[in-house]
Amino acid sequence: MRKAAALALVVPVATLLSACGSSGGSLLNRDRPDEMAVTRAAPLVVPPDFGLTPPNPGAPRPQDTDAGRQALDALFGGPSARSGVETDAINRAGTAAASIRSTVGDPDTQTVAKGQVVRDILAAPEGDGQAATAAVSG
Repeated sequence: MRKAAALALVVPVATLLSACGSSGGSLLNRDRPDEMAVTRAAPLVVPPDFGLTPPNPGAPRPQDTDAGRQALDALFGGPSARSGVETDAINRAGTAAASIRSTVGDPDTQTVAKGQVVRDILAAPEGDGQAATAAVSG
């Protein structure tokens, strides 16, 4: 009698518990969306004159921009106009040859000796700057 009561209790409990899970503990291994890949949707904009024109098929929406571009614009303020001095300096510099990177990296490129001070600075061991000192000659 005692075994029958225990069996009558165990069978329904086991049946109910079998519906709670699935095979192999897949509750922890299910597919989840990548929370870092979620981007903000562009806001809905209603034009003030309501003179709506149908969009061109396949044309990009004007309010959609790249999330990376938006971040750079937020951090650095976007492109700005160059000052007169900067424009003049760029115009005087001219354009570089297309092969300038290869020419600079070539061991046969002629360079100007800058002196012993520059060689000492370039040959100085790397450090954390804790023992740095400055001397003013005069």
